[in-house]
Amino acid sequence: MDAIYARQRHFYDLTRKYYLLGRDRLIAELDLADGESVIEIGCGTARNLIAVAKAWPGARCFGLDLSAEMLITARANVARAGLGDRIVLAEADATGFDPDALFGEAAFDRVMLSYTLSMIPDWRAALTQAAMVARGRVDCVDFGQQERLPAAFRRGLFAWLARFDVTPRADLAAALDEVAARQAWRASLTPRYRGYAWAGRLERGDG
Repeated sequence: MDAIYARQRHFYDLTRKYYLLGRDRLIAELDLADGESVIEIGCGTARNLIAVAKAWPGARCFGLDLSAEMLITARANVARAGLGDRIVLAEADATGFDPDALFGEAAFDRVMLSYTLSMIPDWRAALTQAAMVARGRVDCVDFGQQERLPAAFRRGLFAWLARFDVTPRADLAAALDEVAARQAWRASLTPRYRGYAWAGRLERGDG
């Protein structure tokens, strides 16, 4: 992971700006009250967490990533934004981590995964882990199946993503349903931008 991002971290946000669609909508819909907590699993450069901290100034923000190289950039970006007292970062594996040991938090009001499930080999374990540390809700956005876009576009995009070991998860809806069933939660999946992106949600049955 560090070998991949040692160079990419310097221009990651500039290149991803134009095709990681739906991130800002996810952030706008977090609905965080003052004092509530949010963690981003696979926080990368902390671009999203900085946006969360600005959009929801009363929220407590946490982030983790497996790449130490990416976290170097993330910490620099957080410091540059003057948000060092609002955003706490840690190095950890998305498929298994102890939130109390890392952050002194047993669970989080919101858990977000933005274009990470398509990059994590054991992505179902990461989704399960996200639900385990969620007090209120899990929100994710990632590449969809391009179901309402031209077939040639889909083939080209998927071939390009494969070069970077990115695999859109065709069975994301089923995985959300499975996690929800185990925990008596509700699951939903909403196609966005003609299926370019899929937005998924897990929330408690009484939420």
